[in-house]
Amino acid sequence: MVDQQDRSGDSSVIEMASLAQELTGKLETLKSSQAQLGDDRVPRGSTRIIVAKVPDSVRGADKVEYEHDYVSIGPYNCPRPQSNNLHLPREQDKLSSLDDVLTAAMAVRPSITVEVYVEELARLEPFARSCYGPVDYLTSQEFVRMLLLDGCYILSCFTGIAAPAARNDEPAATENGGVPGPAADSTVARGGVGMLDDLSLVRDVFYLAENQIPFAVLEKIAELTCVDGNKAAATVEGIVEYALKLLKAYAVQEAPAPAPTAAPGNLLHLLHMHLKPTVLSPPAAMEVASVGRWRTATEYVSAGVTFKKRNMGVHNEDARCILDVKLSGSTLEIPCLDIDGKTWRFLRNLIQLEQQNRETVGTHVTAYCVFMSQVACTEKDVELLSKAKAGVIGHGQGTDAEVAACFADLCKGIMFDPDDSDGNYLEEIWQVLEKRVKSNPRRWMAWLWREHFRNPCLALGLLAAAVALVCGVVQAVYSVLTYRQGFDLH
Repeated sequence: MVDQQDRSGDSSVIEMASLAQELTGKLETLKSSQAQLGDDRVPRGSTRIIVAKVPDSVRGADKVEYEHDYVSIGPYNCPRPQSNNLHLPREQDKLSSLDDVLTAAMAVRPSITVEVYVEELARLEPFARSCYGPVDYLTSQEFVRMLLLDGCYILSCFTGIAAPAARNDEPAATENGGVPGPAADSTVARGGVGMLDDLSLVRDVFYLAENQIPFAVLEKIAELTCVDGNKAAATVEGIVEYALKLLKAYAVQEAPAPAPTAAPGNLLHLLHMHLKPTVLSPPAAMEVASVGRWRTATEYVSAGVTFKKRNMGVHNEDARCILDVKLSGSTLEIPCLDIDGKTWRFLRNLIQLEQQNRETVGTHVTAYCVFMSQVACTEKDVELLSKAKAGVIGHGQGTDAEVAACFADLCKGIMFDPDDSDGNYLEEIWQVLEKRVKSNPRRWMAWLWREHFRNPCLALGLLAAAVALVCGVVQAVYSVLTYRQGFDLH
């Protein structure tokens, strides 16, 4: 009996020792992983933007809008070099882009080698890794390789850094000192890319929250390639100009954009920086009701609210971007949202950018999307807002019901606090509209106007009846007064 107890005790001790050893090993692995990051301080003039995997609860609404079609950028879908999978889409093109960048750099500095690029990007590795979730499956060598190939590919496609052969035999020596200017408007710089591939490339590189590398990597590669600081800045400016052209349907381009308060963290953040409402609602000075769901467009109309398209332009009363929603009396002015093949991908990924970087970038795009997803969530709402008189929504893809379904699913799974005055710039408009909806006299007047006064004949008939009623009342009062006056005289 004693022997059995001793054996049981020894077994328990061995199990506890094994557990302690297992946890110790995991702690060492964790410390090793953290040590690998090293000094993750933000480089001067840069912004850390977290690039995280989209949660399954969000991806489930429409996973296609978060996945790349044409090219993978960043570590989450990075092909492993030891597998020799050069047949993977765009991998060979990335290697060609590296050759193009080196050729362009050698035209200015013949002694430069790929080792220089590797060494400089290795110094950025700790900061770059801190911008992602766990990517321990990539060694330091693999991670730096990914940064270099992806960075060269983006610069080659969107700024014109390329060897002469890659630019249809155009001379490499230009005013930028061997680095051609920005890519053409309609196609990217790389030769052999068709229009459909071009659209897929733009969507993958600029619009996907997961498919990003730090902007500091692009700046470093441009700096090494151009040598001259001014020329490097001009090269990076080519990406900025290209991004502004992509925003043509969402923001005004004629007016000079306000100076950014910080450098872009990645290409999606670069787009986001130009989508900010002109006027943010100040915090309410008095106690107000907790913000709930927005009413549908049809509910607001039943309360006397009118929807109107707000023009985007450079004048004082014009909107600067699609987020500039304005309430003028009982008229809700909203810039037209033209829905095309990239709209949902663009908005969904901007929301994800804000979900992971609330303190850095804010949540104004999320606030706008919550507003639109609840105001236009039914077929009748989309039909109402799409009419020429309103002009708030423009779409040529699918039916009103399909567009409404996309709006209804736009913000599924996201975290958003509508009562946060700093994060919800539309809070004040919600409060005013909610009071109007709950006002019975206003609802009755809106019903009378909608059901009767819009018909000229009915309006004239009601006016005549009202005049007759007033005349009858006046006549009755006059008769009573005359009768009493005659009675007093007797």
